[in-house]
Amino acid sequence: MSGARAARPRSRPGLTPPWRDRQRRFSWLKTLVLAGACLPAGSIVFWWTTGQLGALPLNAALHLSGIWTVRFVLLALAVTPARAVFDRSRVVLVRRMLGVTAMVYALGHFSLFIVDQNFVLPTVALEIVKRIYLTIGFTALLGLVALGTTSTDAMVRRMGRGWKRLHRLIYPIAVLMLTHHFLQAKVNVSTAVFAAGLFVWLMLWRALPVRLRVRPVALAGLGVLAGVLAAGIEFGWYGLATRIDPWRVLMADLDISYGPRPAVWVGIAGLAVALLAVPLRPGAMLAGWQGINTTFRKIPLTRARGGS
Repeated sequence: MSGARAARPRSRPGLTPPWRDRQRRFSWLKTLVLAGACLPAGSIVFWWTTGQLGALPLNAALHLSGIWTVRFVLLALAVTPARAVFDRSRVVLVRRMLGVTAMVYALGHFSLFIVDQNFVLPTVALEIVKRIYLTIGFTALLGLVALGTTSTDAMVRRMGRGWKRLHRLIYPIAVLMLTHHFLQAKVNVSTAVFAAGLFVWLMLWRALPVRLRVRPVALAGLGVLAGVLAAGIEFGWYGLATRIDPWRVLMADLDISYGPRPAVWVGIAGLAVALLAVPLRPGAMLAGWQGINTTFRKIPLTRARGGS
């Protein structure tokens, strides 16, 4: 027998378990996110089986699954800002998981709708065609399924540049989902306003110049602006889609005696991101203040002379 060692058989390529990274090493981050992704569904099932979803548990489960679909889409969109602002490159590991989770919750949401229609598929199709908010929601569902089923490494390689173009559809899909959320909620649109405000923040962050995306001063201003725009969205909704006086809603936004309104929470969330970025980005904070100081120094000042 020759002294050369027998070559070890290579492991067959296959699906990587969701709790492991690309090198198939155990990842605490992915494990925690996976547990968090399953927690809402488990809670809904538990509440349903224990009679905690009210008199209409199916409707409650349908509503909750839709809300969590929106939340997971927003979380997937938040990965890129989190990576830049908090300087945590490993969060990219969970972006695909969050996107696929959103697709799963959307499919669960649609499945519950089929159950609500007593499994009569022609009725399901007719309802989708007749009701505009269902048409919008179903279009968003098809978009999420298209993105979820093409999120594998094999599809990324096969589609090439077309993969990025396809997955940019997540932005209009998110708009469709939020529109569906508003139309379905009708009068009480608090959760929809909050989600829309967070989406506005995420889009505004992407519109910032790259050098400003990590500066706490810019992030604080972005949080305030997102809160104001969320209040504007709420004002416009009540003014155009309901018979409720939008000015009364706007005044309620300014009155926190009963707790902050959704637009205020959006601003608080934006300011929280800026505050969390300060200890992680001290250089960016200093650069921001130096930029402000330089701007003020350029302003000509006239000194008053005596004798005038």
